[in-house]
Amino acid sequence: MLTLEWESEGLQTVGIVVIIFASLKLLHLLGLIDFSEDTVEDEMEMATVRHRPEALELLEAQTKFTKKELQILYRGFKNECPSGVVNEETFKEIYSQFFPQGDSTTYAHFLFNAFDTDHNGSVSFEDFVMGLSILLRGTVQEKLNWAFNLYDINKDGYITKEEMLDIMKAIYDMMGKCTYPVLKEDAPRQHVETFFQKMDKNKDGVVTIDEFIESCQK
Repeated sequence: MLTLEWESEGLQTVGIVVIIFASLKLLHLLGLIDFSEDTVEDEMEMATVRHRPEALELLEAQTKFTKKELQILYRGFKNECPSGVVNEETFKEIYSQFFPQGDSTTYAHFLFNAFDTDHNGSVSFEDFVMGLSILLRGTVQEKLNWAFNLYDINKDGYITKEEMLDIMKAIYDMMGKCTYPVLKEDAPRQHVETFFQKMDKNKDGVVTIDEFIESCQK
C-alpha cells in the first residue's frame, strides 16, 4: 500500500503523512499520548528544571489541547526531558529507534528545525505542544502551512527543487531501501519533478505557499 502511495500522483501528501506518523511515534515514545484518568499535578512544578514553561492557561488558549491534556503531556515531557527542552540529538535518537531499517538522521534534523520555531537549537515544551496542536488538531490550512515550513528549509518563503529533493531523499533514507526494493536511484528526483509540475503554477522554478496550499487542497 505504501509503495502504491509513493508511486501515485499525490506525492506531495507523503511528507505530511510521515510527519504526523512520526510525531505520533515520538509522542508514544515519550509517554505523552496515554490520556488516562489518572490524577495529575494541578500545576506544573518546575523546581528541578532549567526551562520554565508558560502558564497552562496561556498554552490552553494558544493550542487546541485542554488543561488536563496539557498537564498529562507535560508530565511525560518532564519525566523524559528533565532539563525542560529537547535537543536535536535527542530527536535523532528517537527517530533512529522507530526507523532502524534506514537512516533517519537527516529527516530528524529537518523536523527538529520545524519544531524549533525560534531557532535557538532546542525544542521547549511550548514549541512541542504548539506544533503537535497543529499536526493533530489543526485545520487543513494550518497543517499545510506547517508542512510548507518544513519543506522551506532555508525559511525564505519559497520551496525550491533542491529543498524538496533534500526532503524526499531524507524520507527515502529514513524508510530504508529494503522497504522499496523496486524503486530506482533517481526516484526521489522524479517525484520532485512531478511535484513541481503540479505546484509551480507560474513555472518560475519555486513554489510559494499560495501555490502549495492551492495545489494540495485540490
